Amino acid sequence: MDSRIQIFSIGAAAVLLFIVFELVRRRRLLERYALLWPASAAILLGLAVWRNALEKIANGLGIAYPPNALFVIALGFVLALLLHFSLAVSRLSDQTRVLAQRLALLEERVESNEGSAAAEPEAVPEHAEPTTLRR
Repeated sequence: MDSRIQIFSIGAAAVLLFIVFELVRRRRLLERYALLWPASAAILLGLAVWRNALEKIANGLGIAYPPNALFVIALGFVLALLLHFSLAVSRLSDQTRVLAQRLALLEERVESNEGSAAAEPEAVPEHAEPTTLRR
């Protein structure tokens, strides 16, 4: 592997790892996703630093140029993250639909209670004095 490509790969993986840790530190990245990103960034950094592992993986996958194996592995991580986020979005979409249905049922119940309360005349106590408006 060419030294310039390895240095670029190490730099890119280190920057990704720094950005992920900074997002976690600022609480911009939720805890449930916080473990996925540092793990993938650390694995990419490890593969960029350790030449022999990347060459072995490239030979095992039938890739002639080892740095391309690094990008294939990165693409695999991205696809796995996309699948994970698609599942999360689907789950949240279902929860939103259920909550909208529950809200509609509650609004209907409140309207029916208000309608039945308005239909019944209010009982005025016999000893109540009439009220007058003062200006």
